[in-house]
Amino acid sequence: VQLVESGGGLVQPGGSLRLSCAASMSLNCMRWYRQAPGKEREFVSSIHFDGSTDYASSVKGRFTISQDNAKNTWYLQMNSLKPEDTAMYYCQTCGGTWGQGTQVTVSS
Repeated sequence: VQLVESGGGLVQPGGSLRLSCAASMSLNCMRWYRQAPGKEREFVSSIHFDGSTDYASSVKGRFTISQDNAKNTWYLQMNSLKPEDTAMYYCQTCGGTWGQGTQVTVSS
């Protein structure tokens, strides 16, 4: 399976971005992770085929994960962004395949 992330960029604090992760095949679940400079990669969110979701406490209430099964694409809607959300964001299949990442920078 191949994954391609998109949607990252530079946004001011309080702003929003929507990340996309397009897969080359249908999948039962997807996870989002992020890695800030000098820090370990951390879990952000996950979604399963039945629509069940999970979030890290640091993003709960601000980020929303979703899926479009017809398009084999997963999304991470990020609202109320903070400077500490700055990181490279990666999607990962539940089988362990990683995308190439997309950079999110939150700065004024």
